[in-house]
Amino acid sequence: MKSLPLMPPRAFTAPNDDAPLTRVSLLYIEQRINLYLRFGCPLRVHQIDRWRRCAVFPPAQLFCRIRWESNDYGTTRWQLMVLQSGRPEEGMQRVRGVRPGAHILLNAEGERNVRAVLLQIDAIEAQCIEPADVSPTYWRLLSNRLAAREPLPDYDADRHAAWLAGRALQ
Repeated sequence: MKSLPLMPPRAFTAPNDDAPLTRVSLLYIEQRINLYLRFGCPLRVHQIDRWRRCAVFPPAQLFCRIRWESNDYGTTRWQLMVLQSGRPEEGMQRVRGVRPGAHILLNAEGERNVRAVLLQIDAIEAQCIEPADVSPTYWRLLSNRLAAREPLPDYDADRHAAWLAGRALQ
């Protein structure tokens, strides 16, 4: 019996486009680490082994990755990142587990900040808006408000309609 390869192939390309894809590593080890997607629509997800998966995104896609870690004494890390996949010619930030990199729109560290952002995501979904379709500017605004410890703004249907109208004009 042949075993599965440990890592997926180095470079993926989109079926109808020469643009390289962004690979996001996901991991689950019970009671130790959970690295998963909260939202986003990958083109495909590769199962590497029992614990690891790899999600593949085309350029300019938004997704949210959550990292939760613990040890024998309790939770050691809460992290939520809203990222946007990019193209190699763009300047992107290096993010562990995201190749070749991504644009960081929001980075929330700590239980309080992660829970606050999760509440905002739940509120967006309650309005039947897909969080991956939300304006990147809103995620940057949330990041800045978290850093300044200011109240987080709501994302409503009017703001979403304005974003969609502006995007249609581009």
